[in-house]
Amino acid sequence: MSMPMTAMQPVASLRVTANLLPIMAVVFAVFLVIGMAMPVLPLHVHDGLGFGTFVVGLVAGSQFAASLVSRPWAGHVSDRSGAKRGVIAGLIAAAASGLFYLLSLGFTGAPLASVTILLLGRGLLGAAESFIITAAVSWGLVLVESGNTGKVIAWVGSAMFAAFAIGAPAGSALYAAYGFAAIALATTAAPLLALLFVVQLPAAAPVQQVRLSFAKVLGAVWVPGLGSALGSVGFGAVTTFVALLFASRGWANGWLAYTAYALAFILARVLFSHLADAIGGARVALLCALVEAAGQALIWLAARPEMALAGAALTGFGFSLIYPGFGVEAVRRVPVQNRGLAMGAYTAFLDLAQGIASPALGLIATGARLNVLFLASAVTVLCAALVAWWLLAHPFTVEGHPQ
Repeated sequence: MSMPMTAMQPVASLRVTANLLPIMAVVFAVFLVIGMAMPVLPLHVHDGLGFGTFVVGLVAGSQFAASLVSRPWAGHVSDRSGAKRGVIAGLIAAAASGLFYLLSLGFTGAPLASVTILLLGRGLLGAAESFIITAAVSWGLVLVESGNTGKVIAWVGSAMFAAFAIGAPAGSALYAAYGFAAIALATTAAPLLALLFVVQLPAAAPVQQVRLSFAKVLGAVWVPGLGSALGSVGFGAVTTFVALLFASRGWANGWLAYTAYALAFILARVLFSHLADAIGGARVALLCALVEAAGQALIWLAARPEMALAGAALTGFGFSLIYPGFGVEAVRRVPVQNRGLAMGAYTAFLDLAQGIASPALGLIATGARLNVLFLASAVTVLCAALVAWWLLAHPFTVEGHPQ
């Protein structure tokens, strides 16, 4: 007697999760150290080295700029050589970035030299992040059944933001006790430990078929990519500037904003990761962009830390499904053998937004009160909702042809 459909669905969901757990563990390990740096890097650059908010934004944005440049390479490696090799390359680069962090501390007496070395380390970490997340999603798509694109993107991303939630308070504690050197050592060690785990995992063979060029893939995914880019600005505003907002207002425990953001993000992924596959990525992205914009507006208006924490949580909840929502729209527009390249091209738009938005928001904060940058971010995120609305008005079939 066959199992009822309603009973099969939880079983299938558990099978998808089980297949993704090793990949999620690797992503968690790497992004744990990235999360550690989030609340302390702005303080290190601003207070420790004495630079203004523009340089803070530049240092933060350099990671995303490097990710942008390396996305096509990461996608090609995942599609042609296998996702496991892409993850291994990313882990080696991530460990090397920690060594640059350490080296920068030897030049704190010459702040310009120190921040330059720090920029190089952030750039290397950006390339590492590009390889790891692109290859991890590509690896996950190979391991699970078709029709689970949104769930793969959501669960791999959940591991990333779980790492942020834990990494933010851990990084703040390490920084307070031992300084930036502790962050640098952790950034070196964690990827090396993850590498020992990855080399034991079975590789997923690449799909051997004719592949599209990066230019053609880019042309197929640019509209959902633009939506994801605009929707990511709220994420960048929180991760780069919310700690400075708390410090400027005299509010304690700024790391709580990162944790509130990440916990809300994870909650939305746990409860609603299936929605993009079930009801359509564009529809989910539209609703979530509105929620994220509301969160940014709440931080802008915050008169008390509790309001800012609530705004960070709304931002995390809203952004949680914007990336997989638009990601489903992107992946379904390319053949299966180009999924790694499609994810690389799609995520490149997010990198471009972060590389531009962080310094731009820093300039806004330089010429105005710090909270005004969150108003600018809210308006930008609303534009992501417009892109999602456009996609709903111009639907595509599964084969990738307009209806």
